[in-house]
Amino acid sequence: MRALPSLNGLKAFEAAARLGGFAAAATELNVTPAAVSRLVRLLEQRLGLALFERHANRLTPTAAAIAYRDGLTRLFDSLATLTGEVTMLGRARALTVGVGPTFAIRWLIPRLADFRAAAPDIDVRITTGGIGVPFADDWSCGIRLGDGDWPGFVAEPLFAADLLPVCAPALASRLKRPADLRRASLLRVAHAREDWPLWLAAAGAADVTAAGPSFEVYGQALQAAADGLGVAMGIRPYIDDDLAAGRLVAPFTLSVPKGRRWYLVYRAARAAEPGFVAFHRWLAAAAAGKSAGARRRVRRPV
Repeated sequence: MRALPSLNGLKAFEAAARLGGFAAAATELNVTPAAVSRLVRLLEQRLGLALFERHANRLTPTAAAIAYRDGLTRLFDSLATLTGEVTMLGRARALTVGVGPTFAIRWLIPRLADFRAAAPDIDVRITTGGIGVPFADDWSCGIRLGDGDWPGFVAEPLFAADLLPVCAPALASRLKRPADLRRASLLRVAHAREDWPLWLAAAGAADVTAAGPSFEVYGQALQAAADGLGVAMGIRPYIDDDLAAGRLVAPFTLSVPKGRRWYLVYRAARAAEPGFVAFHRWLAAAAAGKSAGARRRVRRPV
């Protein structure tokens, strides 16, 4: 059995030593200065040593008190952190997912009704930011495009980020082979300048130059393509729903890996949270379904 002093005495001493007096400690602990003084006296009796040199208008901690205070402050901080983590596990089932704006609009939000049907008691919060936005402390998890190397995080692969040109149906009818793209406006994404050269090289049309309008994010370029402005380089899974609905058409069947994948990213400490557990299970099934669908597609030569 642990032979520990009174917790109230330890709290009173640590606050008084940290704040410099019984009055300040009393304010923090919501008790009277006399109560703090009494608790510290009892602690001193329990330890068999003086923790403060008492003067008329001030307290001076002894060398032993300073060492004790520093250690207790670290312990109380750790206890507060642990309590917060345990409390979070028992709270209402909440989930905060950090994603990029295009991923949110073109893949996640259209499927949230399915997740809500599977886990109606989860309080879902979607937060968005650019690709360079750091992982926020209050996120349960994030979905990110990359190489899977995020130190301090668990990164589980979801699906590949394949590249495939897409456009409006009327424009697609005029594109018979990749060389025809010379006469089309090739829409670009500012942070993904490598996409068009990568696909064109694989299609044997490396001499074609993408020189059309440039957009900040994929979602803008894909909307412009659907409106007939030109041909956008689609990236899966952004284009899957539009292709299925016929809003966009893939004039060529060649699909080229971007060289990165989509990952579910999270801190290991949050893996047991009820909201994350439910989302993780649903997302794994949704990603597996998409991958199976991709395998069923027949890729014919360009």
